[in-house]
Amino acid sequence: MSTDKKIKSALISVFYKTDLDKIVKKLAEQEVEIYSTGGTQKFIEGLGVKCKTVEGLTGYPSILGGRVKTLHPKVFGGILARRDNETDAQEAAKYEIPMMDLVIVDLYPFEQTVASGASDQDIIEKIDIGGISLIRAAAKNYKDVVIVPSTNQYADILEILENQNGVTTLEQRREFAKKAFAVSSYYDSKIFTYFDGGNDQFHANLRIAEDTKQEMRYGENPHQKAMFFGDINAIFDKLHGKDLSYNNMLDVDAAVNMMNEFDETTFIIMKHNNACGVACRETLLQAWKDCLACDPVSAFGGVVITNRQITKEVAEEMNSLFMEVIIAPGYDQEALEILETKKNRIILVQKITKTPTTLVRSALNGFLYQERDLKTETPDDLTSVTDKKPTQQEIESMLFANKIVKHSKSNAIVLANHKQLYASGIGQTSRVDALKQAIEKAKSFGFDLNGAVMASDAFFPFGDCVELAHKAGITSVIQPGGSVRDNESIDYCNQNGVAMVFTGVRHFKH
Repeated sequence: MSTDKKIKSALISVFYKTDLDKIVKKLAEQEVEIYSTGGTQKFIEGLGVKCKTVEGLTGYPSILGGRVKTLHPKVFGGILARRDNETDAQEAAKYEIPMMDLVIVDLYPFEQTVASGASDQDIIEKIDIGGISLIRAAAKNYKDVVIVPSTNQYADILEILENQNGVTTLEQRREFAKKAFAVSSYYDSKIFTYFDGGNDQFHANLRIAEDTKQEMRYGENPHQKAMFFGDINAIFDKLHGKDLSYNNMLDVDAAVNMMNEFDETTFIIMKHNNACGVACRETLLQAWKDCLACDPVSAFGGVVITNRQITKEVAEEMNSLFMEVIIAPGYDQEALEILETKKNRIILVQKITKTPTTLVRSALNGFLYQERDLKTETPDDLTSVTDKKPTQQEIESMLFANKIVKHSKSNAIVLANHKQLYASGIGQTSRVDALKQAIEKAKSFGFDLNGAVMASDAFFPFGDCVELAHKAGITSVIQPGGSVRDNESIDYCNQNGVAMVFTGVRHFKH
């Protein structure tokens, strides 16, 4: 027995009418009987196409201010009736229920209404009842019914009408049903989020739904497929270059989040989610030169971000470096022409957007969910714990280093001075190893550590780190404190003229 079905009748009730005319006219050409409601009915008749009213079918007008229009057995019976079930057929005939082969419906714009700042009452009225019920009913009975749940599927149904004369296969109807349940689940998740306090609230329950997606070039490695679910175009305008990869996205995310810490003219170079160059300067050109000087070797193939518009002068200096991605709030036309000479280089314009305040990541057979680390220390957060007090310049350098260590993979140590990263020790299993790595790296690129500062993302369990740092030239230290052996570090600093401050805040980043 063939599972192909010819569309002979249709129920159409939509909020958005864009491109609906093409479908309606094609249905009319194929002599499909159309049922409709309210504004949609007027739209269809305005095209010169006849349609029957749902009110005429049910015997009830639209009531309760439009809250109840299609919720009736004569509507849902015609959608849910199983065509190969004799009992269903008998009951449909008994109650004069017409079969509905095609349902075209969309949902009230709930998410857009919330985003507009509308009143609670207006938002509640945009919770669709009839539409969501029609979608679920038609999708459930996909063996007999085609469900078109949003304007995104208009092109698909129009192609079937034009090329298959309105005959659908079981596989096609199932695909429409799958998309319909994606629409309904997304819609319900947004309603739940609203009642649960909004996207920026810490929820008691977790609902994740995202339909907007972009295929990545590949995953962490070329043999892995990857997809980004979210609207990246809301954050960036892409001006040039190849598609982003999974790893690019992670580095871009890390770069954007670190740059949020800085108001001064700043350049950052990210590599493998860690900064290999950071500098704040009076001019953008100097910021670039000092940022690159931090680690010109690791900078190769990195993600570069700045918080100022890139000029021709800066672009000329940058262009000699192979960079995967450049992010800036804007580019002079001449600068853009220079940077676009590398055909694969990804050039992004960052828009002003709000960073989510929560983080979600998969783990084992579930998800880890936490508040984002939004704490950025200020001078008022520092508690001096040593006899020697830090100078104003040392405090500025410590706070600068602390911003970087906060966004570095733990265990993390950052050495810096004069608002320039000297070196980081990141991702080590031992804090001593992280410090040794940072000292060796700083010296290899010619940085003089005498008078520099050290930042640690967590406390020092012993006094060995401050001793190593002091012997390398470090004169001031910023750390959370909280170790049962803090006194060992404090005593060493007091004996050797090192200033140390506690923040009381750990900044692990795993």
